[in-house]
Amino acid sequence: MVSVIIVSFNTKDILKNCLDALFSSGDDSQTEVFVVDNASGDGSADMVRSTFPDVHLIANQQNLGFAAANNQAFRLASGNYFLILNPDAYIRKRALDRAVAFMEKTPDCGLCGGKIISPEGNLEPSARRFPSPLSKLLTLSGLSGRFSGSPILNRHEFGGFLHDKPREVDWVPGTFTIIRKEMLDKIGLFDERFFIYYEETDLCLRARKAGWKVYFIPDAEVMHIGGACSKTRKDKTFDDAASQVLSFRMRSEWLYYRAPLRIDFGYIAVTG
Repeated sequence: MVSVIIVSFNTKDILKNCLDALFSSGDDSQTEVFVVDNASGDGSADMVRSTFPDVHLIANQQNLGFAAANNQAFRLASGNYFLILNPDAYIRKRALDRAVAFMEKTPDCGLCGGKIISPEGNLEPSARRFPSPLSKLLTLSGLSGRFSGSPILNRHEFGGFLHDKPREVDWVPGTFTIIRKEMLDKIGLFDERFFIYYEETDLCLRARKAGWKVYFIPDAEVMHIGGACSKTRKDKTFDDAASQVLSFRMRSEWLYYRAPLRIDFGYIAVTG
C-alpha cells in the first residue's frame, strides 16, 4: 500500500484539482490518502470533508509547517511507501505505479523523486546535489541560471542532464517524493525544526549517511504550479524567482548549515 500525504495551506481550489488528478491517474497501486490542513482560512478542510469523504483529513488548528504536518500523517499511515505530494502538483498518468515499481526493484533506494514539469510543459529542477557554499555563490551570482546547461556552473542541478533516465542523486524536491517506510523507521522522520524548505534536503542527507540511495526517475511525471501555499502568506516577503518565502528559507538555510559537517558534506556529491 502507498500512503499519499498532502499538506495544504489556503489552497482549496488547487488542492481539489490535485486530488482529482490523483484519483483519475489510472494507477493500480492500493492507496490511502491523507490531507493535513495547516489551519487554512479558505475552507480547504470543509472542501475535503464534503468532496472527498474517503480522504483521511487532519485539520490542524494552527500552521505547524511542512515537516511537522507530514510527520503527523507518517505516524498514522499504514503504507509500505509514503508519497509526499504538494497540493499544487498534479500527478500524470501512472506516475505512482511507476514510482512504486522502481522502489520495488531497487531495494537500496530509500526515496526517489519524479520528473517535475511546469504548466507550460518545461522541465523544472528535479534532481539536485547537496547545497554547498560554492553552489550558493553560483546561484546568487546568477551564473547557474545563465548557464543552466553547464555541468560545472550549474552543478547543483545537474546542468546538462537530459532527465531521460534514472539517476542516483543527492536529493530530490518534496513536490513528488516516494519514501520507503522501512527507511524512516530507521533514520527518523522529518526534522521539525525546519518549518518549511530544506527538510527534504536534510532527510536525504541523513538517508545517504545511513547507507540508503536517492534517485531521480524520469517516467513518473508531475505538473507543478509552484509556490501555491507560500504565495498566500501576505505577511511575508515572497521570492518570485524561487517561489519561496524569504524569511522561512533563510532560517532553514541557517539550520541546514548550522554544523561544520553540513558545509563539508555539501562538497561531496554523486559523480558521473
